[in-house]
Amino acid sequence: MTTETYRDAWGIPHLRASGARELARAQGRVTARDRAWQLEVERHRARGTSASFLGAGALSWDVLARRARLDDTARRCFAALEHRDPETADWVRAYTDGVNEGLAAGARRDPAFARTGLTPGHWRPWTPLGVWLATHILFAGFPAKLWREQAIRHLGPGAVGLFAADGPGTAGSNGWLVSGERTATGHALIAGDPHRFIEDPGVYQQIRLACPQFDVVGLAVPGVPGIAHFGHTGTVAWAITNAMADYQDLYRERLRRTGAGVEALGPDGTWHRAARHTETVEIAGESPVEIEVIETDRGPVIAGGPEGLDAGVPAYGGTATAAGATDPDGGEARALALRYPPRVTGDLGFGALLPLLRARTVGDVDRALDTWTEPVNVVQAADTAGGTLHRVAGRVPDRAAANRLHPVPAWRPGHAWHGTHETPYAGLTDGVAVMANQRGPATPLGVEFAPPHRADRIHALLDARRTWTADGMAEIHTDTLLGSAGALLDHLAALDGLTPAAARLRDRLLAWDRRMDAGSTDAAAYAAVRGAVVRNLAADPVFAPLTEPPAYPEVLLPWLALVPRIGFALEHLLRAEELYGVDRRAAVRAALEEVAAGPPAGTWSDTHRLAPWRALPYEPGQAAGPYEPGEPYAEPGLGGDHDCVLCTSAVPGLTDRAARGPAARYVWDLSDRALSRWVVPFGADGVPGAAHHHDQLPLWLGGELAPVVTDWALLERTEETDD
Repeated sequence: MTTETYRDAWGIPHLRASGARELARAQGRVTARDRAWQLEVERHRARGTSASFLGAGALSWDVLARRARLDDTARRCFAALEHRDPETADWVRAYTDGVNEGLAAGARRDPAFARTGLTPGHWRPWTPLGVWLATHILFAGFPAKLWREQAIRHLGPGAVGLFAADGPGTAGSNGWLVSGERTATGHALIAGDPHRFIEDPGVYQQIRLACPQFDVVGLAVPGVPGIAHFGHTGTVAWAITNAMADYQDLYRERLRRTGAGVEALGPDGTWHRAARHTETVEIAGESPVEIEVIETDRGPVIAGGPEGLDAGVPAYGGTATAAGATDPDGGEARALALRYPPRVTGDLGFGALLPLLRARTVGDVDRALDTWTEPVNVVQAADTAGGTLHRVAGRVPDRAAANRLHPVPAWRPGHAWHGTHETPYAGLTDGVAVMANQRGPATPLGVEFAPPHRADRIHALLDARRTWTADGMAEIHTDTLLGSAGALLDHLAALDGLTPAAARLRDRLLAWDRRMDAGSTDAAAYAAVRGAVVRNLAADPVFAPLTEPPAYPEVLLPWLALVPRIGFALEHLLRAEELYGVDRRAAVRAALEEVAAGPPAGTWSDTHRLAPWRALPYEPGQAAGPYEPGEPYAEPGLGGDHDCVLCTSAVPGLTDRAARGPAARYVWDLSDRALSRWVVPFGADGVPGAAHHHDQLPLWLGGELAPVVTDWALLERTEETDD
């Protein structure tokens, strides 16, 4: 049996094999060839061993991965998959066989291995499940519960709504479905862009998977077989956005040591044995660290232990400056346990992956997604027969409302899980469905959602014309109107008694078109004033208790940082009827005067630059050019902002640099798959300096899309393998 690898002009792999199993093996092999370094980083992150070659900066993540039992959960889920769905389990095993076959050659291509001394390891059948878990364990933002708890404690329950926003650690997306009645071809279009932390290499891999059973193009997650989130089979296409559902819980635990180990106080009022062992975390260049891994009946303990949240730090409660040892219910709460669905059920939802590839209609997609687990998504799908689908997919536990808001006491009754919620369906309005993480069909399943600005703007743009084509979608992807600007501009309009320079700046901003265009000097001035307002509000004494959170693990602290929280919730805070006595007028006035005295000299893109995450930062002058192989890498300037459809998220008050943004863009055309379009921020090849490492970046920056090539005669065959 022969497996063929073809590539298009962008180096995107198109694979053709005699069967699904052979194709999975080929997918693993080509991914290892293109992205060996990325795969090995993700494997180590899933196992909690990345600090062994990345150094102390990766330690906090490794400790979380081990204490959350990610690798063990992946093993459990794979064992359950073998029993429940042996075909899918064998298909996943074939993928890991392919990865193992391709890793050595892939590692020889990438200098990161020599630079760190890392030798490629061996992928186990459950490794792809671990990669999926590690990629998505923070996706639902459970650390936000720690923030809400602190905010409620110091500011009262009303703080939950005031600070609710699509915040610094949340992943979102834009997605829209246009039915055939609104297109030039009479067939549906699906378009959008997933918003994630931008990584280099990218978190999405453009790929085509073809065998006698199916022929699918889409965006795969490197390290995971198939095409889970965004795909087009020729007769049906699907795409997702983050539903913003809440499906992970934190429990405050009372733990005590006994001669035999550790016990946790349960809701029945008795002490129960907790599982306990120790593990050693290796750190490149430093001494190893021994950690204690504890799991109660609720779940793995991710912070603290019998002695408290941290050595010498009280376990829980009190103020940030003088933490007390008692929790709100009295007694000692020395740890936090995480409960998440795959750990409870042994099911990660991988049983949906093969049925998605084999789907021919929206009914097939719908049935496949009935087995989906996490992350919880809003799915939009359409087929060539005119069928459409708009639903929530995933597993959300049924439990008390308090569980969604903040950590709950493990020793109190009423916080157990009781089955799962049914996932809602929604329809189209005037032939259109839009989801951009706003309140919608998933509203009953979540707490915090994105402001409606992106969704409202996409609706308005779609309503501007009755008939759409695939080529027209780029203007929606790249729209820069900032819907959240009004709150601050209204405050500016109400100011009087300003200095002449501040008055001129105020008048200039009030005349601004509210577009965060890359070349706009007005957008730069607005961002500067906004940042100063955020910092002024954060400096108010009323927020002082929130500046130093309790001793939670470092990896969770971005969700507890005050300045980003105020920055992303600024619109709510400025529009609130009252803000704990804070003089917002004075904060805005001072910000305007500050910026007027030293206004930005350049455009928005001068400071709003792409700052992707790399496991191993480039060395000075390293060949990693964004346009031509051999050029040193420089952070490119961007347009857009957090609440624009072009969602390139700065962190107001902290930095204009953007670590989050569109991790891909796509347009799926149901009239002819060859009319579809896609792009990723960098390229198909993960090796710095390679021809296809950054060759899509100019397209991505310019809002352009590359064609989806489906004619095998237009592709270059680069490899033929006998399996």
